[in-house]
Amino acid sequence: MTKPRGAICNLDCAYCYYLAKERLYPDSDHRMADNLLAEYTRQFIEAQTAREITFTWQGGEPTLMGLDFFQQAIRYQQQYRKPGMRLQNSLQTNGVLLDDEWCAFFKAYDFLIGISLDGPRALHDHYRVDKGGQPTFDRVLRGVRFLQQHGVEFNVLTTVHAANENHGLEVYRFLRDEVGIRYIQFIPIVEHLEVQEANPVTARSVSGAGYGRFLIDVFEEWVRHDVGQVYVQMFDVALAAWVGDAPGLCVFEETCGAALAMEHTGDVYSCDHFVEPQHLVGNIVDVPLSAIAVSDQQRAFGAAKRDSLPRYCRDCSVRFVCHGGCPKDRFNVTPDGEAGLNYLCAGYQAFFEHIRPAMEYMAAELTRQRPPASIMVTMARRDAELRERLAHTGRNDPCPCGSGLKFKKCHGRRVM
Repeated sequence: MTKPRGAICNLDCAYCYYLAKERLYPDSDHRMADNLLAEYTRQFIEAQTAREITFTWQGGEPTLMGLDFFQQAIRYQQQYRKPGMRLQNSLQTNGVLLDDEWCAFFKAYDFLIGISLDGPRALHDHYRVDKGGQPTFDRVLRGVRFLQQHGVEFNVLTTVHAANENHGLEVYRFLRDEVGIRYIQFIPIVEHLEVQEANPVTARSVSGAGYGRFLIDVFEEWVRHDVGQVYVQMFDVALAAWVGDAPGLCVFEETCGAALAMEHTGDVYSCDHFVEPQHLVGNIVDVPLSAIAVSDQQRAFGAAKRDSLPRYCRDCSVRFVCHGGCPKDRFNVTPDGEAGLNYLCAGYQAFFEHIRPAMEYMAAELTRQRPPASIMVTMARRDAELRERLAHTGRNDPCPCGSGLKFKKCHGRRVM
């Protein structure tokens, strides 16, 4: 993950953890030099044995480097490319600078773009503002439309935070129906306060239970209508785990350490969430990137995720898909007082247990070489049967959905 402009950004999102990293380089212009770009490109390609590799550009805001920088990056990639090697690029952006020229370039060179959008206008603008405190929704949506007009492959990264955690279905339907998004990532905002307080996170942070509810609300819509049509990263990760594959997302891998972050100076850190002096692994000017990636320090960092897992997590029924989550969020204590429990544990447990029947069904379909989308037919039949039972249930009877609540406290309060 390469940050050619460092932490510099044209927005001032209230929950951004990376803006403060600018202080690590007080005397820098926060721009990757051309000779460093060339050296990084050469080393990155030389270190690869795969036939297909991806350069990942992040920030801050990488488009602040200007289009010329990325045109030069493409030239260096072609210069150092090994015979038969396919090179790809992905770029994460807030989208406000995108226009016809940028998107024509992305299309010409097959960039995969990630664009940040937190939902409908009010939910997006709650925290995602510019340096003047002004809303950004219209400018971001304008960038999305440019990507769509040029046929650029892209996905939306939606952060889940205190302002939108109770609006999962609204956010999902907005992205799907009004924006036309087919690839979505939901990323929890967890801002850990350094000062020890009763509540270890900021008021902007999503709650653990809230994150679980958000995902469940989205899943219940998706599993009925959108399997095979809309791709939600969290659901793909879960299904991979249920069929016995690697999750493909570092947060849920048993160990980590493969997703290093490189600053504009060539400094390489263990992870994007650990860009801190104690996690500086080396600089590519002094040590080859291939050596940095497999250094003892980096191996120890990656193994610590598994080795520091509390017993509560090791004995958990959903460990095979969760693996304790991201180490950056492991600052709570388990029910028996052991340190290292993920702040989002309650949400992860609730979500993964909730989707277990559906995941087992879809995993079985894949094993039989049948499309998992067949679950939508099954869900429609089950919903019809439930509606029939609900129609004949008294207010004080147990709800036939199996929740354990009285009908009047459960489906009697809802419209299916």
